[in-house]
Amino acid sequence: MKRRPTHPGTILLEDVIKPLNLSITSAAKMLGVTRKTLSELVNEKTALSPEMAIRIGIATNTSPESWLNMQQKLTLWEAEQHSPDNVIPFPGIDDEEPVSLQM
Repeated sequence: MKRRPTHPGTILLEDVIKPLNLSITSAAKMLGVTRKTLSELVNEKTALSPEMAIRIGIATNTSPESWLNMQQKLTLWEAEQHSPDNVIPFPGIDDEEPVSLQM
C-alpha cells in the first residue's frame, strides 16, 4: 500500500512559511485570509480549496494547479482507504487495458 501523500498545508508550513521565518498571523495577512483559516490548513484540519490554491500560487509564484494536485492525491488516497468492496466490474472491461474516456 502506498504511503499517505503529504497534506498541502504541511508543505506550505514546512517548505514556505518556516523557511521564510513567517508567523502564521503574518502569512495569513499576506494571503488575505484569517489566521484561523491558515492555521486549520497547516494543521491539516481542512482541505485546500481552489481559492486558497490561487492565493498560495500568487504568494509563492507557483501554479495553483500544483497545490490542488497535492490535495487531490491526498483526497483520493484517503477515499481509497475506504473503497467499497461491493463494486462489480462492468462486463467486457479488461483489467489490462483501461477504458478511454472522452472529455
